[in-house]
Amino acid sequence: MEADITSQAVGLASSADFSLLNLFIRADVVVKTVILLLIAASIYSWAIIIEKVKLFKKINTSSEAFEEKFWKSKSAENFYHNLPQNIADPMALTFKATMQTMLKSRSKSNLSEKMSGILESNIEKQMNKIEKSYTFLATVGSTAPFIGLFGTVWGIMNSFQSIAISRNTSLAIVAPGIAEALFATALGLLAAIPAVVAYNKFNSDSKKYSQKLESFSRRFLSII
Repeated sequence: MEADITSQAVGLASSADFSLLNLFIRADVVVKTVILLLIAASIYSWAIIIEKVKLFKKINTSSEAFEEKFWKSKSAENFYHNLPQNIADPMALTFKATMQTMLKSRSKSNLSEKMSGILESNIEKQMNKIEKSYTFLATVGSTAPFIGLFGTVWGIMNSFQSIAISRNTSLAIVAPGIAEALFATALGLLAAIPAVVAYNKFNSDSKKYSQKLESFSRRFLSII
């Protein structure tokens, strides 16, 4: 009898397909939902990561070029009038929006205080654009492991139910269910780790760029 059970277990283990696709197909609705959710979160996180890497590379280069041209110009007003209409650099947009407000202002009293407030507002506006989607990365980084753990717990519960129904404690009976469950945990970590690393990196890059904008604003104020 024991020999028959052992041979059956070996047969089940050898015939089981533990490929990722088969693990997904065999999983129940809840585990499948968790897996699809984590895959979608991971794909979107990587899309944000790639977009932000390109963005910081672009704005660091364009801001340096803008600053160099600005400090070589003879007049801030003339430089403003010669700016291209479709300029996209955050530092240039901060300068442009500030100059527009200043030139429209009829009152020149307390100009320094007004300009300081306008510059702060425009810097905040540009930084909000740069920091868009950071919340999603932070959310994925903090919740994905727990979502994956939920899928794991659910899958293990199903495996124990299989033991109870079949009354067979052989590992071959529960191995597929446990593998599906652990797959959910692996996906949770796979989604969370890049999101956390990227969030910390981009948050640091944002602070550095914000300091660059503030430094430019202080120097710009000094010549007004």
